[in-house]
Amino acid sequence: MISRQGRWLLRLGALALAALLALWAWRNFKADDSLRGITSGNGRIEAVEVDVAAKVPGRVDEMLVDEGDFVSRGQALAHIDATALDAQVRQAQAQLQQAVSTVAAARSLLEQRAREQQAAQAAVAQRVAEYKALDVQWTRSKSMAERGYLSTQALDDMRARRDSSKAAVEAARAQVAAVAAAVVSAAAQVEAAQSAAGAAQANIDKLRADAADCLLRSPIDGRVQYRVAESGEVVAAGGKVLNLIDLSDVHMTFFVPTAVAGKLEMGAEVRIVLDDAPQYVIPATLSFVAAEAQFTPKTVETASEREKLMFRVRAQLPPPLLRQHIKRVKSGLPGTAYVRTDGSMPWPAKLDIKLPQ
Repeated sequence: MISRQGRWLLRLGALALAALLALWAWRNFKADDSLRGITSGNGRIEAVEVDVAAKVPGRVDEMLVDEGDFVSRGQALAHIDATALDAQVRQAQAQLQQAVSTVAAARSLLEQRAREQQAAQAAVAQRVAEYKALDVQWTRSKSMAERGYLSTQALDDMRARRDSSKAAVEAARAQVAAVAAAVVSAAAQVEAAQSAAGAAQANIDKLRADAADCLLRSPIDGRVQYRVAESGEVVAAGGKVLNLIDLSDVHMTFFVPTAVAGKLEMGAEVRIVLDDAPQYVIPATLSFVAAEAQFTPKTVETASEREKLMFRVRAQLPPPLLRQHIKRVKSGLPGTAYVRTDGSMPWPAKLDIKLPQ
């Protein structure tokens, strides 16, 4: 059994422990007057993720970066085997050469038809001149035959010659029309051949662009988060090869109650303190406030339930600051974001901006 003295010692120990617990709770949970007019929310540092995918299907020939590597915009990341595309380019070049030859042949034919048209028009002019001369002779011969100076046979011969010349004029004009149609046809053949050559050149340009896209380049300044594919793997068109983190687009998402959300202004100052680096205070800007609340049903009837509504808020870190400390930027780090509900109030000293050197 415990003696009376022992029981007193136990009681004193329990009271001392209770006092220590009360002191700890008071120090940790008492209201901080320096944060009056400031609300806070817990969140994690997040960065925009960018998937680098293959534009054309093929085998991954070589991976040029590893997970965790920092990459810059335009840097080569991976290479897709382009052997098949190179063969298609050579085939398309042969088709282009054939089309160019067809264009040359069509133009030569057009020039030939144009010369034929000129010759036919000259023939018409010659036949018309001949007909006019014979028509004049026929008129004179007819007058002489009426006065008895020319025989009927001679007059009939003259009429036949005139009529034959007139038929020759009509035939020459028909030849001109036929040659004109041939010229139009030859011109259409030239246009068709030029279109085929243009299509062949466009196909070459497309294949060359696809071949150039086989060298995957970084679209951003960021870091490789993970490799989706490895060397030797075959990927489909649009298949993901790498996942990057855009270190120029970093933010923290946190939640605030309804009473606070209505007081926030877009572009307001935000201060972020990370759990892993509490000695630093990072500046940010309020860039987003959700239009709908979360954590409760959409339809809330009572005031007490409305007080439980929480709105998603986003604080954007300034890109110049991110570029300055790009080697330190990491996603997933937990922390606390502070934002003023009254923009006229100054920040407390504990939330003055403190950045690593």
